[in-house]
Amino acid sequence: AELKEVPADSGIIYEGENIKKVMIGVDMEAAEMLIAKELQVDAVITHHPVGGSPRINLHQVMQNQIDRMVEAGVPINKAQKALAEQVDKVERNLHVSNYDRAVSAARVLKMPFVGIHTPTDILAEKKVQGHLDQELSDKPKATVGDVIASLKKLPEYSKTLAQPAVRVGTEKDFAGKVFVTMSGGTGGGVKVAEAFFAAGVGTLVCMHVPEDVIKAVKEQNIGNIIVAGHMASDSVGINQLVDALEAKGLEVIRMSGVIG
Repeated sequence: AELKEVPADSGIIYEGENIKKVMIGVDMEAAEMLIAKELQVDAVITHHPVGGSPRINLHQVMQNQIDRMVEAGVPINKAQKALAEQVDKVERNLHVSNYDRAVSAARVLKMPFVGIHTPTDILAEKKVQGHLDQELSDKPKATVGDVIASLKKLPEYSKTLAQPAVRVGTEKDFAGKVFVTMSGGTGGGVKVAEAFFAAGVGTLVCMHVPEDVIKAVKEQNIGNIIVAGHMASDSVGINQLVDALEAKGLEVIRMSGVIG
């Protein structure tokens, strides 16, 4: 992911050593840890920050979205202002969450526990953007349907039950500039979506999109939105991590949303 330090939404939650067999999933909490214990797993890796400081500090990594908006052509000052309201909202929501639930389960079970969120989201974003750029490079009049078809050439999207879907626009609409946004903690909200389209993006490809964003983009008729799929998109990044772990000789069990 080319990160120079561990992001705020990732890291060691409960320490361990002599790790040879790990279980990884999109959401790993007490139930999954009990399964891991039964299968004599040495450590559990969760993608989503379900507890501890990675959960409380998730809003901090949202600042990474500013860089992604700038890459799309949004002026940096406008990117910062577009994101600010959603960052505050996420911070308030997570501040009241039960950040100790999964952490205490790991502690009681003595199960080494690691959270890896932003790094694998960055890996997914880069892979999907690169794939779509290559697939659509010779199609100046590519449609939203062409984007969907290209996504399905990646195994995670071809195998998922929740297939890539058009949330704003139709498959017959011209895609224009296709831009993938999958990292940065969580969605940036209505103002961030508006900033992307104002900068010249024609079609946003996201992991997921809330109803208020869908409503606003439809009403303003400013672009297309494709939801590639949450579990599938997370899996695109997680599978790259799994490949790296297996290359180091670890046995890895995928579960809880990971499409292998």
